[in-house]
Parts: sequence; C-alpha cells; structure tokens
Amino acid sequence: MNAAIVPFTMEAYGEVIALWKQCEGIGLSEADAPECIKAYLERNPVMSFVAIDGGTVVGAVLCGHDGRRGYLHHLAVHPKARRCSLGRRLVDRCFESLRMAGIRKCHIFVINENRDGMAFWTSVGWTPRGDISIVSKEV
Repeated sequence: MNAAIVPFTMEAYGEVIALWKQCEGIGLSEADAPECIKAYLERNPVMSFVAIDGGTVVGAVLCGHDGRRGYLHHLAVHPKARRCSLGRRLVDRCFESLRMAGIRKCHIFVINENRDGMAFWTSVGWTPRGDISIVSKEV
C-alpha cells in the first residue's frame, strides 16, 4: 500500500470518525465530538495525521503534547490496510512533529482489553508500564 500520510484537518473528520468506529479497541467519547477534535488540532497544529489511499482515509492518529510529554490517541488502520507498516508510518510522522517541538518522550493510552493494540505497540518497541495507572474524573 502506498498511502499518503498528510496532516489531519477537520475536512477528514467524518471519514476518521467512521474509521475509529469500525476499529476494535478505539474508545470514543464526547471528547471526540467535532468541536473537541477541532480544538485539539488547533492546540497541536500539524501533529496529527491521516493516511489516504485512493482518496479514502485508511488510517489516522491524534498526537499532541503538554510541553513535557507527547501523547498519541486513537491510532487506527482500516483492517484491509493493516500489515503494510501504515501504523508505523503514522507514528513516525507524529514522532517527527514531537521532536521538532522539543518533546523526547511519548505515551499512548491503550484500553486494557485491546490485546491486538497492545501486541502492536509492544512489537514496535513500546514498553507497557505497570508502575502507573490512569485516574480520571469529569470536570
């Protein structure tokens, strides 16, 4: 597959949300509404990417940082486009953007039951952490 990796813009939102909905292991919430994604992309310009093949979005990832650490959210590749290094290419573009912003470490949130997702991340060199937990609260 020779998909083009391009910055994620709101023009791609409809296709991206459809992709996320059909990929197992992607946990969507009200934070993924169009206005929230638009705000995220504006706060983290040219850090999130989509993969386009034949005019269709076949992969997507959100990327941003807090000034210290980078964060990846919702990496998804269409099932028919997997095993072609597309996920790796998307992550590599995110890493380039993080390095340009002076960020040297990145985290990703993986839902515990997402065994395929965890297998992917460990296969490409990420290390699961058992020493920290995520604790959340609505504000």
